[in-house]
Amino acid sequence: MNTTQLWKNCLVEIEAGMSKANFSTWFKNTSIVKEDTGIIYIGVPNEFVRDWLINKYHKLITKTIADAYENMRAVEYTITKIENNKEKTTTIIETSVNKELPLRDLYINPENNLNPRYHFNSFIVGTFNELAYAASLAIIDNPGTKYNPFFIYGGTGLGKTHLIQAVGNSIKDKYPNKKVHYMTLEKFATDFISSLQSNKANSFKEKYRKYDLLIIDDIQFIGKMEKIQEELFHTFNTFHENNKQIIFSSDKHPNYIPELADRLKSRFAAGMIVDISPPEYEARLAILKVKLKELDIDLDQEILEYVALSVDGNIRELEGSLNIIVCHYRLKNKPLTLIEVKNLLKNNMKPKKNIAIKDVVKIVSEYYKLEEASVYEKTRKKDIVKARQVVMYLLREDFNISYPLIGEKLGGKDHTTVIHSCIKIKNDLKNDSQLLQELEQIRIMFK
Repeated sequence: MNTTQLWKNCLVEIEAGMSKANFSTWFKNTSIVKEDTGIIYIGVPNEFVRDWLINKYHKLITKTIADAYENMRAVEYTITKIENNKEKTTTIIETSVNKELPLRDLYINPENNLNPRYHFNSFIVGTFNELAYAASLAIIDNPGTKYNPFFIYGGTGLGKTHLIQAVGNSIKDKYPNKKVHYMTLEKFATDFISSLQSNKANSFKEKYRKYDLLIIDDIQFIGKMEKIQEELFHTFNTFHENNKQIIFSSDKHPNYIPELADRLKSRFAAGMIVDISPPEYEARLAILKVKLKELDIDLDQEILEYVALSVDGNIRELEGSLNIIVCHYRLKNKPLTLIEVKNLLKNNMKPKKNIAIKDVVKIVSEYYKLEEASVYEKTRKKDIVKARQVVMYLLREDFNISYPLIGEKLGGKDHTTVIHSCIKIKNDLKNDSQLLQELEQIRIMFK
């Protein structure tokens, strides 16, 4: 294998996804030092670059190499030095294994594509994902017979891949003889197209239908792939008829995947469809504590609380912020102050959405064709009550406005009334696809 050419090809892909300044800072003077039984050793100029690549870009590097070199099992980073300004005369002066993620945890099992790092012992459960978690445990107890298919949807970085792979790993542990396979829709589609081009369609069918559990990630991209939809439909039927489990993940509800065939929507609905929403403050704090325990690092409680309160997006953003803090912690080799953390994260914080409560009322009223004033009135008319509850839910979920303030601005309602309204809408969204569509359309009107 030509490791020099492999790394050049990978760098082209990596550079396309970031600014020139970042690429030059972190990937200059890097190289693939060697490949040994599927382990790729990347040489870096110093410890700081090594730690930054591990904490910030490891997933990107691993995926890029894996796409270009199918025999890759893991990536290691090693500190090298350049003699006589010639990259070829690299001498290894220190070998470094990622302490945060033990080497065995970086291996992607080539037989099932599962990452052993994704297990339930590191999965944080909160109100944002408890239904998906409970359904997953039920599937592990009775694979193929309960919640089949299992369809998880939610925004980017909320832990969907962690959860579905944890199911796969748990089933492998509990039922060693069962054949499990994880893949993305892109890989499924690529394999199918290749089988058609090489006249091996039957081999494709045999390959995927031999599994007892098939997990397909990122199913939302299937919308415009008619042939792939047809093949997936037949694959699904085979699994269902033989009590074999199939699991999907998507960034949206199947009803809102563009150009998805009705018969597939019907198949998805016949099993279990459940969403994962952004984690609440308490869950974000718990996630940070678990990650710090894995890293064997202590941070002051006030720093954790600040990060949990300030980074209210997805779990990936939360972990990214923590990685920045950890990297500087290791670089300085001493605890950081809250002021230092605030300065580190200020450029990574998303600007908060600013919108007046009256504007939310106006948009929701217009959507439901109601007079704005009616939302503030004391009335039990169903259409007005629903609109008011939607206003309360959006103010709380999208703009993080406190329950008491929402109640005060919407006709002097008690904060418990607001809490009840938010819980009701949240529960209704789990089973009411019409309401889900309404909220998506209203949110578009905020932009």
